[in-house]
Amino acid sequence: MAANSLRPYVTETIVDPVAKIFIKIGISPNTLSIISCLFSIFAGVFYYLAGDNYFRLDASYYFLLVAAICVLINSGLDALDGAVARLRGIAGKKGDFLDHVIDRYADVFIISGIVFGGFCSWWIGIIALAGVLLTSYLGTQAQAMDIGRYYGGIMGRADRLIIILASSFADFAYIAWYDTAASFWGVSFLGWAMIIIAVGSHITAFQRIYHIWKKLDREDKDEKSRREAEG
Repeated sequence: MAANSLRPYVTETIVDPVAKIFIKIGISPNTLSIISCLFSIFAGVFYYLAGDNYFRLDASYYFLLVAAICVLINSGLDALDGAVARLRGIAGKKGDFLDHVIDRYADVFIISGIVFGGFCSWWIGIIALAGVLLTSYLGTQAQAMDIGRYYGGIMGRADRLIIILASSFADFAYIAWYDTAASFWGVSFLGWAMIIIAVGSHITAFQRIYHIWKKLDREDKDEKSRREAEG
């Protein structure tokens, strides 16, 4: 989770100052969450529209740029809703629950738009989406089992969004510069991004499974030792 290592710096220098502006305006964290979800829907729609004409170099490939901007706004608002709640002292379970639900819907909208747009094969999209949802589930399942929320592994949500954003802008820039669609072994930058996400997400899932299993195994051994000491 390379992006996570930058979280404290980004939060202090960018997120919190912007969050304070939203607090002054009077926008609630839940409103920001809902708006972020809307932009994820827009992103999915524009990825679909862009992909439908991408390899034909129709002028609508500009939809690719719009889709990337929507993803950028979605990720920004996703970071801000939590910051606003924290700075206002109203962070709670309901807001955390809503944030996770919206994040999962956003993942589905964005990845589905890329897949239905034809930037990658449908089976790669299914593998990627399954990996993304599974890694997110495992992160919260650890908390549900009272061993603490765990978001470790090589690829978190921030990493995925950075990869999608970088590849989207790369595809758009390639067309603008070379006047032809980027295609490496028949796959665009965004298509390769989905392959990376598909592989990286499942590696992350196995890393989290291993971590959780070790924690549970340690707890079982501690419980067994306690019972033997008492018995």
